[in-house]
Amino acid sequence: MAAKDLPKDKLFNLYYNMLLTRQFEDRLSKLYRQGKIFGGIFLSTGQEAIPAGTCAHLRDDDVISPIHRDLGAFLIKGMDPKILMAQILGKATGPSKGRDSFLHAGSKKLGIIPPTSILASTIPIAAGVAFTFKLRGKDSVAVSYFGEGGSNRGDFHEGCNFAGIHKVPLVLICENNKYAYSTPVEKEMAICCVSYRAESYGFQGLLVDGNDVLAVYDAMQIAVERARAGGGPTLIECMTYRIRGHSEHDEAKYQPEAEKQEWKKKDPITRFKGFLTEKAGFGESEEEEMLKRISAILDEAAQFALDSPFPPGESALEDVFAPDEGVRSTHLTIESRQKPVVSGETNL
Repeated sequence: MAAKDLPKDKLFNLYYNMLLTRQFEDRLSKLYRQGKIFGGIFLSTGQEAIPAGTCAHLRDDDVISPIHRDLGAFLIKGMDPKILMAQILGKATGPSKGRDSFLHAGSKKLGIIPPTSILASTIPIAAGVAFTFKLRGKDSVAVSYFGEGGSNRGDFHEGCNFAGIHKVPLVLICENNKYAYSTPVEKEMAICCVSYRAESYGFQGLLVDGNDVLAVYDAMQIAVERARAGGGPTLIECMTYRIRGHSEHDEAKYQPEAEKQEWKKKDPITRFKGFLTEKAGFGESEEEEMLKRISAILDEAAQFALDSPFPPGESALEDVFAPDEGVRSTHLTIESRQKPVVSGETNL
């Protein structure tokens, strides 16, 4: 079913997920400016239609591989806002127990592959996950998000080549927001569109308006149905724009002001609200109810994160090794690390 023909509740849910993403990030921006967040935060203002439209088609047994600007995908795939907020504040109650920001956190239970600082490096991993789905005869799908800048790395080409050869159930989502940090797209590649590259690897590339959640939804439906049916991968390029800087400490003076203002007119939330008002009877009361519900969720999440403890220093030595059925300890003490190894003895 085309997105425009979805029942009212599903259309409203798309809008809710876009609002949740933006409000969550706005709350993070405030906490960052209050000195509550250590390190950078990377927000997706203006790109909310992409996680909302793509994740709408995913099941619990599907796997996503997000990048640093995909907080919406974390939330829509099921991560509790309290837990995600605690992770970003570096608290012990987050998935990585305070070891890092959300950049390197995921969830095996929710099917979220942890992002890495090397963007696009998880594309081959997602392709491998998709390959296991195929080998096991499952109709689950793996989804890998990346930016147009990341598509110029070897990881992208290696992952696409593998996915194309083996026709794995992989959906590649390129968030083309025109800048790889401060490098404009025309300085990144000699072609206009990343989706053109899909043909080289034997699968289809789709080019969509990334600020139109209906277009994103429809393209993802095509890609997911093809993947589940054994038709192999699809690359969806969502043309969008990064309204804020690369991170909150970046003033983005390299972006022309006129360009920014032009893209602000294409705000995905404002556009979709106009559609809902005209086609689905969406009014101020519905939006107020959503905002009230989201505000309560974020108040609880922020309070939980602020009240959560930072991890004790000695916990840095825990979870260093994966469990090995009790044969080896997953906990190292300072003393055991310093103990010399002699013949026939191990310090693990």
